[in-house]
Amino acid sequence: MSLAMVRRPTEDAAVYAASLVARALPPIQVILVDLLAANRLGDRHGVNLCAHKAARAALGEVGEQ
Repeated sequence: MSLAMVRRPTEDAAVYAASLVARALPPIQVILVDLLAANRLGDRHGVNLCAHKAARAALGEVGEQ
């Protein structure tokens, strides 16, 4: 049995559409609470996502002043 993710055309379209609009990040405290919750649940993808969001919220985008 393969554990590879199945990509769906609608998923690709949704990710592309979401990437066209810049959205403000929630406060860092909210992101860290979600990070802890994902860690407690053993959600590795959620932990990775929240960790990257926390880094973006704390450090800003590359090239920003």
